Amino acid sequence: MTIRTRRTAAIAAVGLLPLLAACTGDDAPGEQQNTPVPAESGEAELSGTVTLVTHDSFALSDGMLASFEDETGLTVEHVAAGDAGTLVNQLVLTADSPLGDVVYGVDNTFASRAVAADVFEPYQPEGLDDSVTDLVGAGLEGLTPIDKGDVCLNVDTAWFEDQGVEPPSTFEDLTDPRYADLTVVTNPATSSPGFAMLLATVDAFGEDGWEQYWADLSANGLKVTDGWSDAYYSDFSGAGEGGERPVVLSYATSPAFTVTEDGSESTTAALLDTCFRQVEYAGVLAGTDNPDRARALVDFLSSPEVQADIPANMYMYPADSTVELPAEWEQFAPLAEEPFDVAPGEIDAHRDEWIEQWTATVVG
Repeated sequence: MTIRTRRTAAIAAVGLLPLLAACTGDDAPGEQQNTPVPAESGEAELSGTVTLVTHDSFALSDGMLASFEDETGLTVEHVAAGDAGTLVNQLVLTADSPLGDVVYGVDNTFASRAVAADVFEPYQPEGLDDSVTDLVGAGLEGLTPIDKGDVCLNVDTAWFEDQGVEPPSTFEDLTDPRYADLTVVTNPATSSPGFAMLLATVDAFGEDGWEQYWADLSANGLKVTDGWSDAYYSDFSGAGEGGERPVVLSYATSPAFTVTEDGSESTTAALLDTCFRQVEYAGVLAGTDNPDRARALVDFLSSPEVQADIPANMYMYPADSTVELPAEWEQFAPLAEEPFDVAPGEIDAHRDEWIEQWTATVVG
């Protein structure tokens, strides 16, 4: 069983938080440009290099980018800028001299910060399915959703069966003494899944209740790690690596990668009542010298071919819900019907405050 490492991402370096929070912008939805590069523009018009800046978890099947290069006459230069948090930090700090032409991997927990810093030139391809445009989010109208996924608590169902204990199913369950010392999560100050769980609890318990929830969870033997890999592979009993905790913060898709050899069942399960929906976007970087090339690459990332390639390579759902999914995902990796949600503007306004409060409550 192997699960590709998603972002063990730094939310933001502590020293950068004041600087990033001070960045502002006036990215008005009305400025959105909906003019993709015409198919007939041809190789001569689009020849040259287009630079794609991504987080470290970007991956497509062999030959996928080459097919785009063959069809357009462009050469794609790929720059991996680090985890999701580092990526946004770099985009903001280099807004006046962009790292490339297109960025992929800014998610809905970070996007409003990048928009406020005028990182993007608003653009969306024409003809996107409604399931894609519905994921844009208020204030993010100039970005293009590429994939989505649910950050959820996962349980080692085999462990609970062996112990004769009913697995937890909700956030509240985890504060029950029956589940003391069983849960490991990631730090929202250093991990994007960790921050997603913090946001889920803000939505679940409200401004007046989320801190008390974390205090109760901490008192029940919660373990916190810096990144997803440590939590999942070192501490989680369901990863097959000798971990001792049967509850871990991961993704709704994770159980699709712990399926038994005969394909009949998964040895883990996602708790779909604990999920926060992440959406990852692509955008044209403001100040690019190659806007036509950049728009052509965004068009490609939103194409049916790339959308169908996402589940097997990045273990996220394609943004376009009309795209066929791997057969096992329907059974073992369903998305939450009602994931928790916090508006991008609220995240941007309270990110530092919430992280500081969480740290004071849980870490001390």
